[in-house]
Amino acid sequence: MFFLPNLFARAPAIDEEMRVYLEETIADAGSFEDPYTAEVWLVDMSLRLERYIKDPEERLDLLRTVHREANRVGLQPELVLAVIHTESTFNRFAVSSVGAQGLMQIMPFWRKELGRIDDNLIELETNIRYGTTILSYYLKREKGNLSRALARYNGSLGKTWYPERVMTRWEKYWLVN
Repeated sequence: MFFLPNLFARAPAIDEEMRVYLEETIADAGSFEDPYTAEVWLVDMSLRLERYIKDPEERLDLLRTVHREANRVGLQPELVLAVIHTESTFNRFAVSSVGAQGLMQIMPFWRKELGRIDDNLIELETNIRYGTTILSYYLKREKGNLSRALARYNGSLGKTWYPERVMTRWEKYWLVN
């Protein structure tokens, strides 16, 4: 006799506060087609992101922001997650040796270029908006060539190591089948 798991067993209950926050996040996730799509994507990505960001509310805030900003500029949210994974390993306070800041490692000169010198590049929404907009611009500039756009984003145009890292993480950790 072999053991078959009880397929009808109930999933472990999540705490009430988390359930309410997830419901609010889904209801406020205007970049999704419908609440079901929002729930499936947010829960799936939250589970994948848990090893990097322990706080469930912080994960959902990040995911909702990534999804909204990526869709705003025509990028796949999972690609943006792969860029963040590569750039900062989801450390929103990361600062590189050359001064790039936040999740998407935005260089401070962009604030001056945009006439927004007071923007806080560590702030979640500001950082993701800058990063997705910059990457989208480079993708258009490179006529859809993702490898070249990623290399431009990183400041390593002509080299393949950075685009390869992002694409590997995208395929291994973030791609939705």
